[in-house]
Amino acid sequence: MKISVLQAILIGLIYYLGTSTWLFGVGFYTVYRPLVNGFLVGLVLGDPVQGTIIGATVNLMYLGFISAGASLPGDPCLAGTLGTAIAIASGIEAEAALALAVPVGMLGTIIWFAKMTVNAFFIHKSDKYAEEGNVKGVAFMDVVPSQLFLFIVSFFPVFFAALYGPTAIKSLLDFLGQNVLHCLIVIGGMMPALGIAMNLKSIFKGDNKAYYFLGFLLTVYLKLDIVAIGLFGAVFAYIHMRLKKGGNEVAS
Repeated sequence: MKISVLQAILIGLIYYLGTSTWLFGVGFYTVYRPLVNGFLVGLVLGDPVQGTIIGATVNLMYLGFISAGASLPGDPCLAGTLGTAIAIASGIEAEAALALAVPVGMLGTIIWFAKMTVNAFFIHKSDKYAEEGNVKGVAFMDVVPSQLFLFIVSFFPVFFAALYGPTAIKSLLDFLGQNVLHCLIVIGGMMPALGIAMNLKSIFKGDNKAYYFLGFLLTVYLKLDIVAIGLFGAVFAYIHMRLKKGGNEVAS
């Protein structure tokens, strides 16, 4: 399928909202995730089910994703948004889409470092206004120039990539043939295992491993669904933190 100009605009806005702090940061904590932005891109392209499937597949790769400070190993939002758009428009499978989405996510680090570098100037300017007691100046620097620059570096690359990228990708895959596409599917099928392994590495620290096995036992022997297990996990986490806090108070 061919992505229209309006659809490309909406896809660019999805990526922008996912990387911005509008709506009190809700966009970053929801739209930033491939599962969510994959669904939204699929909705824009008329196939929300396939968009969710592709987004969920891409999300597996980033289960252990951590962005500490200014470090960004990859951009899940760009991988999910653009990866889903290219996959649906090119008509490729979710596994092959994952093999394409991960390199796209790596390119997102360019946008990230550009944003962090330029925002440093805005922060220094904001500090100067703060020293002068200029509240309006601080608010202006925190909102207008920073968001305007973010819109420029995030919306336009995704807009043009969504508008012209799928056609180029499809032509390339047709030229390379089914063998290369099969290799992409195999590679993409292995990548979720890497994401799960990274997540398990962070889980198996301290007291967390006990909760992992508890969730496994609840699934296998009590046949509970993921919602019920999540609720149990929230309750156990609350009890664990209360007991840990009480133990620290007694020790002090």
